[in-house]
Amino acid sequence: MKILDQIVPSGPAISYASLIEKIEILRSTLRWSSRLERADIEKLLRQASTLRDEVMQLSHTERFVQAASGDVEQLSAKPAAGGDRRRALLARSFIFEGTFGDNSALLEALEIAEKAAPTDLPVLIDGESGTGKELMAKVIHANGGRSERPYISVNCGAIPDNLLESELFGHKRGAFTGAANDRKGKFESAHTGTIFLDEIGELPLSGQVKLLRVLESHEIQRVGSDEVIGVDTRIVAATNRNLRRLSEEGRFREDLFYRLSVIHVSLPPLRERRDEIPLLIAYFSDEAADMLKRRPVKLTPRLRDFLIHYGYPGNIRELRNILYRISCLAGDVASIEHLPVDVRPMTTHAGAASPVSAGAVSVTSLSEAKRAASDEAEKAFLQRGLQEVGGTVAELARRVDMNRSHLQMLLKKHGLHSKDFRHAHEPKSDDDAALPGAPS
Repeated sequence: MKILDQIVPSGPAISYASLIEKIEILRSTLRWSSRLERADIEKLLRQASTLRDEVMQLSHTERFVQAASGDVEQLSAKPAAGGDRRRALLARSFIFEGTFGDNSALLEALEIAEKAAPTDLPVLIDGESGTGKELMAKVIHANGGRSERPYISVNCGAIPDNLLESELFGHKRGAFTGAANDRKGKFESAHTGTIFLDEIGELPLSGQVKLLRVLESHEIQRVGSDEVIGVDTRIVAATNRNLRRLSEEGRFREDLFYRLSVIHVSLPPLRERRDEIPLLIAYFSDEAADMLKRRPVKLTPRLRDFLIHYGYPGNIRELRNILYRISCLAGDVASIEHLPVDVRPMTTHAGAASPVSAGAVSVTSLSEAKRAASDEAEKAFLQRGLQEVGGTVAELARRVDMNRSHLQMLLKKHGLHSKDFRHAHEPKSDDDAALPGAPS
């Protein structure tokens, strides 16, 4: 999908809500009418043409901003520097599945991807889990000269060590027990196209050596065969780990790191791209509504404010999953109660002490105060839970019905260490019990 962005002439702003209403009327007519006469078809075509003209008056970003904020503003304001960079990307017919805003770190990553795409240089993409590394790999493939060729994705962390070579390079019949037929590997399947090596940091050292050879010679050998097969494959790798640090620790080959990172793209986490959250809320809400065959769900002001200021340890993937859940469970209007239990903000009883002490946090707006209170309450909840279970993360995850990896991300977010809560629950030794003054 190419995102088209047009310069909007000065004039009265158009209500996005009214356009959505017109679209829904057209969709309902088409969905529920068992038979349409020619006159009805002509009428719908005229309405669709009028609607198309109105939609084209709104820029791509402004549509999502209006959907997220509910405000109708004049669209003739001078764009910021970030807007200029984004518009320049779109003007060059840059292909991108989804939406993006004016965050400088993300725009820099997209500009690097745009320049690297037409080449065959290896690309290394790093960023936290859920920041869109595979999407960026697809962007590089779609904007390059191999876009019509195969795109093969491989999760290096999901392949058992004993099957890694066979999975990547293929095998000959009889090469090992169970090899009943010749089989092409991922590199052969990606010949003339792009291979995406996700979670490259999980690749064992033995696999790293073989991958380095492919990068150097552009040749592979199937397991159980002496035949050398040439492969012309563009390599894009991704990781959520610090490969430079791993190479210094001897857990990742330094020569492979430098081979892969000829072009290095870093994706910022969602918490550093808060200006894009309203755009993403609107985008994923529409996407979920389309998949579920329903109208886009409306969000209460409290829920919208929470989604905008939430920390998102799972980044864009977590936001997308939350909005799909909301769209599935809610009726016409979604509220805080439709959030997952482990994400839902804690409520305090009347008269209970506030988790945020006076003067502890400096805030400049009501939304910042809400976010600070939510973070402090979340931290207090985790501290109390760790104390109750003696620092055992697995037990705490079971008690609060939360995914363990998500719980660990929350602990990391608040700087909490489970080992700090273990000493209080350690039983006293016999020596301690025999100390003078110890209770009998």
